[in-house]
Amino acid sequence: MSQQQLARRMGIVDRPLPRGKTEVSLSAFAFLFSEMVQYYQQRVNTTQELERKLAGAGYGVGVRMLELVVFREKGSKRETRVIGMLSFIKDNMWKTMFGKPADSLERVTDKEDEYMINEKEPLVNTFISVPKDLGHLNCAAFVAGVVHGILDSADFPSRVTAHTVPVGGETRTTILIKFDAEVMEREKRMG
Repeated sequence: MSQQQLARRMGIVDRPLPRGKTEVSLSAFAFLFSEMVQYYQQRVNTTQELERKLAGAGYGVGVRMLELVVFREKGSKRETRVIGMLSFIKDNMWKTMFGKPADSLERVTDKEDEYMINEKEPLVNTFISVPKDLGHLNCAAFVAGVVHGILDSADFPSRVTAHTVPVGGETRTTILIKFDAEVMEREKRMG
């Protein structure tokens, strides 16, 4: 049987997942994201509610992004360790979503269950101008939701939040990840 005949007989389920176009126009992303922020802004009363809505929207994206990246990468293995999973998010997932790895991954010095992913200029904050009535809105709450969705899907229950942190004369965004006790117990058992 020739290659063409075999390809015709294969069902859609048997075909490999196409890579498709891996980049989205920056202007299209900026427009859609700003529209999403405006949509939620009209339906909430406080900055915290808006950040919760953005995180909720990001959660669904994170769940689907993990599935997509794992299916597309050849020979990828399931991460079972905390550091391995966080490195996968910082490098692979960040590069898939934003075109570059995150700036850094750090563990909070006095707490074993808290980690930080730092980004100097998150793409989601680039094209958003915050009105004065919203104070310290951080649209990176969407990215925190994405990270939360990825971790939950990979069976790493946690609480994920976004914070703006002043460093010298600049600010950076920190995605703070606090793992549940069961994750840390599992990590200790694995040695």
